[in-house]
Amino acid sequence: MQYAIVTGESRGLGEAIAQDFIEYGVDVIGISRSGSKELKKFSEREKADYHHMACDLSDSTEAEQCFEKIADEFFTEETYHIYLINNAGMIEPIETVGNLETEQVTKHVQVNLVAPVVLTNNLLSYADNHEVELTIVNITSGAAEKSTPGWSTYNSTKAAINRFTATVAAELENQEKDHHILAFSPGVMDTDMQDVIRSASKEAFQDVGKFRKLKEEGQLRGPDTVSAVLMDLLNKPNEIENGKVYKLYDLIQE
Repeated sequence: MQYAIVTGESRGLGEAIAQDFIEYGVDVIGISRSGSKELKKFSEREKADYHHMACDLSDSTEAEQCFEKIADEFFTEETYHIYLINNAGMIEPIETVGNLETEQVTKHVQVNLVAPVVLTNNLLSYADNHEVELTIVNITSGAAEKSTPGWSTYNSTKAAINRFTATVAAELENQEKDHHILAFSPGVMDTDMQDVIRSASKEAFQDVGKFRKLKEEGQLRGPDTVSAVLMDLLNKPNEIENGKVYKLYDLIQE
């Protein structure tokens, strides 16, 4: 039995990834606040199931409790492989430093960084005790390598998740464990996050015009296309380099 835990599966890339796993016959456990009616309908036509676990990932204690509930309700002695796709994320606050709201910054760091760390930590602990093979994917961004005015929190959390991925990979190598962990940068997609970016003011985000132009010119890839690239990568586990940041633009065939 294989499971794929996908955070933020209710829409966008997370929903597309979850659908692909179901199509491949892997049961999906989605972690989000609302879940996806489309995934529920889709799974009814396929051989794999979709389960939704309601959870606010901005609360680290709730995220940890959610994983414990998943392990208790779904994992059995027949479970031999678990995928964890840390996809949930937020772009807000889009604002210059000096004008940030503390509450929003805290929520951002919790969702983009703390939740993936907590879930990865709990999953690795579970695997140590149950001889389960793991594949962990942290969805990152090209923003991790930039210093974009207005995106101080987003640049920072994505850079941190890349370093976390590399550090976990180094630890797995030292411990001679066969799990896989990687970061995947999906490029600019046509998602709700892009709507938020385009709605920012010029004062808060000076590059907003570039993103509006990408939409106007139809240069945004759909989540289904991006998910297919990730699935192709995961289907070649022996070729995965642990700790690496895989970028869509290096993998996709134009």
